[in-house]
Amino acid sequence: MEMRKLDAAWEVKGFWPWVPLKGTSMEIGNELLGVTEWIPATVPGGVHEDLYRAGLIPDPYVDTNSLAVEWVENRWWVYRGRFAPPELEPGCRAELVLAGLDYEAIVSLNGRRLGEHEGMYEPAVYDVTDLLGERETAELQIILKQAPDEMGQIGKTSETFTQKSRFNYKWDFSTRLVNVGIWDTVSLRVRRAVSLDELALHADVREDGTGVVSVAALARVEKGTDEAAAELELLDPDGRTAARWSGPVVDGAVRAELEVPEPRLWHPNGYGEQPLYELRLRLFAEGRLTEETTRRTGIRRIEYRRNPGGPDDALPYTFVVNGQPIYIQGANLTPLDHLYGNVGAERYGWLARLARRANLNLLRVWGGGLIEKEELYDLCDRLGILVWQEFIQSSSGIDNEPSQKPRFLELLGRSAVQALKTRRNHVSLAVWSGGNELMSAPDRPSTYEDANLAYLRALVAEHDPQRLFLPTSASGPRQYITSEKGVSHDVHGHWKYMGNPGHYPLYAEADHLFHSEFGVDGVSSVKSLRKFLSEPHRKPVSMEESFVWRHHGEWWDTFGRDTELFGGFADLQAFSDASQWIQAEGLRFILEANRRRQGRQSGSIIWQLNEPWPNASCTNLVDYYMEPKMAYYWTRSAFEGTHASLDYRSLDAPAGSRLQAAVHLHRGPEPVAGLATGEGRGLDAGLAGTAMMERGASQATGEGGGLASGQSSQSNLQMDEREASQAGRASGEGRELDAGQSSQAMNEGLEANVTPLLRVRAEVRDLRGALLHEQTFDAPAGGETGAGSGSLRIGTLDWVVQDTYNGLLLVRLRIEGMDAPPPVDYFFSTRSPEVYAAALKPMAAALRAEPLGGWEQAPPEAGGPAASPRLRRAFVVANDGTEAALHVRPEETTDGWWMEASEAYFTLLPGESRRVELSCAPRRGELFGAGAAIRASDAGSVGTDAAIRGADAESVGTDARRVGTDEAGRAADVESVGTDAATRAGDVPTEPTVVFRAFNQPLPE
Repeated sequence: MEMRKLDAAWEVKGFWPWVPLKGTSMEIGNELLGVTEWIPATVPGGVHEDLYRAGLIPDPYVDTNSLAVEWVENRWWVYRGRFAPPELEPGCRAELVLAGLDYEAIVSLNGRRLGEHEGMYEPAVYDVTDLLGERETAELQIILKQAPDEMGQIGKTSETFTQKSRFNYKWDFSTRLVNVGIWDTVSLRVRRAVSLDELALHADVREDGTGVVSVAALARVEKGTDEAAAELELLDPDGRTAARWSGPVVDGAVRAELEVPEPRLWHPNGYGEQPLYELRLRLFAEGRLTEETTRRTGIRRIEYRRNPGGPDDALPYTFVVNGQPIYIQGANLTPLDHLYGNVGAERYGWLARLARRANLNLLRVWGGGLIEKEELYDLCDRLGILVWQEFIQSSSGIDNEPSQKPRFLELLGRSAVQALKTRRNHVSLAVWSGGNELMSAPDRPSTYEDANLAYLRALVAEHDPQRLFLPTSASGPRQYITSEKGVSHDVHGHWKYMGNPGHYPLYAEADHLFHSEFGVDGVSSVKSLRKFLSEPHRKPVSMEESFVWRHHGEWWDTFGRDTELFGGFADLQAFSDASQWIQAEGLRFILEANRRRQGRQSGSIIWQLNEPWPNASCTNLVDYYMEPKMAYYWTRSAFEGTHASLDYRSLDAPAGSRLQAAVHLHRGPEPVAGLATGEGRGLDAGLAGTAMMERGASQATGEGGGLASGQSSQSNLQMDEREASQAGRASGEGRELDAGQSSQAMNEGLEANVTPLLRVRAEVRDLRGALLHEQTFDAPAGGETGAGSGSLRIGTLDWVVQDTYNGLLLVRLRIEGMDAPPPVDYFFSTRSPEVYAAALKPMAAALRAEPLGGWEQAPPEAGGPAASPRLRRAFVVANDGTEAALHVRPEETTDGWWMEASEAYFTLLPGESRRVELSCAPRRGELFGAGAAIRASDAGSVGTDAAIRGADAESVGTDARRVGTDEAGRAADVESVGTDAATRAGDVPTEPTVVFRAFNQPLPE
């Protein structure tokens, strides 16, 4: 079998329903011309982007324009592709393989109907051998019917009837913009006498350490073939042969086990490296090679265990890879775009890189979205990111019961089998799930007893028996997080900051075993808001008062919340910064609270990593334009391998009260013996310079080695479950040694030459840098487990609060040592209820950024070219002012580059500096000019979106002042239109331009 991507010149044309089947009027005989002319089309792709390029629709992502394009889903769309038929060897057969037909299609070749097809995931396959030789130029026609009227987020799950991706029909993080098009590849499959039908790989590690790759393949042997044979060769990550096998094809099957005596094991991000082996499968007919295919895979053992101390009826939520329990640090993945067919390798690659750099080790591919393209799973294999894949089902609000409709179950089974057969060979795939938030009763997740889920469970057992199948997420027995004890296993929620102080006891004192979906919302950056909100809508506003804002994230209105904590906002920048602060604060606390129970609690999966269209506010870490939010960087910090956290119950710290908060030390896995740990755990070697380079503040307070007078060295104790649940109470209760006991224990440890100590220093400062209180806490560096991973309470911060000049207090936890991560800052206030209002007042900070050399080429990274930065550069950022520079971060101002920083949203006290390394890649593949029309309108160069694009489809792409493209180039004027169109034309700004700014400091227009 040889797969050849069909190299066709594609066009698309719109019609009223059924018209393409009729062609002419029954009454008067006229040709029925359609609702558009033939326009250039992109395959893979979607109709909306093609219409936009042709000047036929406005940018649907701007303001409320999506309402004006809803007609698109209600038309029929005819694709035609002309191509030169390949020359086939004698005896070969050719199959047309149409992946990603979205959603119902009628397929014809050279005017002959091949068949009809329904479904996004299972390809339509037709033998076209006899038709290819009819013409010098073949013409493929695909009629896509109007999109089915499926359920959006609000509806009845029991009434769902298709396998169409439901988020398209309106979800809390999306609008109604229903994709129509060919969203995956169109190929010709050439079959010879012996060809491959199906391949299943399963890697494991035996008890003696031997690696095993089990291979099961189904081959098609054509009639008249007397002898069919196969060869297998496994190449190690360095390209050397690790194992071989050869033998006959028996009854159309090939089965073998390839043994690797000393394998290089694949580990999740943060637990080791990700070496990939290459399997080569060769098929022969009478000794003649007929096919060769290759697959990359990793060798690892994966197991699933019940959480220690969990109830007997709990499902196994602890993933164990190569014998080591993995604490899940995950995020939920939505489709990258409403128009998912137009998402290319660059966008997949950069988002996957951001996931790895955030210290994530799992992505949950959410059931309301997609069975994703192969690119995503390949990236996860290379980057060490486990995959939780859901089948295409989701809750609907009115009822959430899995559909039992016979036709739906047939379609569900077909798409599930396709996913199982094509995704099971990825080493990153860890678990299957029946769908999102399926419930047989309110707050009661569906179980394996449900007929729909039992059917899926049987399919997983048949096609991928080594992997876990969970009935749904959450998997119960309660759906939502609750303060009630003893009833929670895997839970969802909440998705909002639950108020000050309500947020803190809810999460700190929860007892669930796993937390597979939760989040906190925050407003997008002003840089992104300017791309899709026209000028009249760029102001702080409640979604109750703005239809445009409501259209871009109705559920995620933070205006009231943020006003309560900050007071009023002078401008959009202040609102955005404040909202992102609370999102980051609320999310970090949840992650740290879960991590403090590591062991009995086995992981967190944040809702959500990304978003498929630009929201004014959302629960995402990374916005539609790939701009990481403050919550992204605070998540990275909370997921550092070595991390110190503070357990508190309120942001209020009234003067004269006692601020008591438990201090915890979190330890990630130690390097696996004989293997490198890779870049995922802790600081990358190349970024080690991001540690603090403090000058004024630290010297002024006399910091240094040893314990200063008045400090207490707290002991480190692993507490039992009941004590751990009480560890963070505001009263500071818990089991601790006093200073004398701690010192004695420490000395005894040193005398015995046991595990060295880690020291955590806690400082309380005002925002002028004055030191108000200081304590240190010591803990063994290796922890109590063999791998050294886990969470330990090492003491209690205890201080009688003093008022400050502006009411704000900074508590800084710093792990001391050469390889320590950056410090972690917590902010409290003596003023209530507007606890952070003082942060909006002008501060006497003075940022200075000094580059350490110019931009240089970045070395390739593990994810491959699409997941690697193009350029990198280091800066030293200093605060020469007399007050703190809060939440300092870089911003790229040409808008021609994606950017990620080694650290961002950190606070510099007076006299402090920090080294920051920036990694940049050219923006690629963004749709609709990524807000180019608005930027051009702001600049006064063009009056309206329609004027920018031009309305004449025949002249699309010929005027460099228009956003639009022709088949040759997609040329555009960067200055007047914006850089995405320029990027697609290969005209990226030569270098990024970067500014550093602090909280509530506006960017230059």
